[in-house]
Amino acid sequence: MNISAVLTELGHPTIQGYKAKHHYQDALVDAVARYLAVNPQTLDLTALAPVIDGFSEPPTLFETPPPPISIKSKSRSAPLQRLVRKFDPVARDFRNRALGKAGEEAVFFAEQQRLRDADRVDLARKVRWTAQEDGDGAGYDIASFDPSGSERLIEVKTTNGAQTTPFFLTRNEEALSRERPAEFRLYRLYDFARAPRLFMLTPPLGEHVVLETETWRAGFG
Repeated sequence: MNISAVLTELGHPTIQGYKAKHHYQDALVDAVARYLAVNPQTLDLTALAPVIDGFSEPPTLFETPPPPISIKSKSRSAPLQRLVRKFDPVARDFRNRALGKAGEEAVFFAEQQRLRDADRVDLARKVRWTAQEDGDGAGYDIASFDPSGSERLIEVKTTNGAQTTPFFLTRNEEALSRERPAEFRLYRLYDFARAPRLFMLTPPLGEHVVLETETWRAGFG
């Protein structure tokens, strides 16, 4: 259970059957760090998640409420901070193109099914996987609709980690959320390799997540 808790800090699912317990000592963090230094592939879940390689049929996405926001910074010991920096789950998810694509694909099928269930087959046919058809840069991944016919512009963020695993939000995505708050939706998929679930965030995003500057763009004019 303590190892499961450390794994959640690294954006990894808990060990099956062992719920995370966060009262652990730094000696355990050091032991996990030593193990991952020799076995870094442990955090690569591609082989454990056949859904990432494409779907024989779309997975069911169970919707849950979003986690509550906390204005208090999370207290981490120095060994845990070093471990998270070395195996950064946010950067790992961001670089994992197969994971991101699989999450978008799951939402694409789910949106079509949601509209069919609402007797809007006409709208289901119009759902577009924008990121796949037009490439990145639009500020959203899926162009869908509400049953009323109103547009729904969906940005998909996918992780194999827990509900509260952080994620990157690009400047373009954040700007679109402010420009078109009525249409923009952020779908956060989590525990994707095991039992895909999602929660939805609506603008203003700052009411739901703590937005922090991760990098700066440096220029000369």
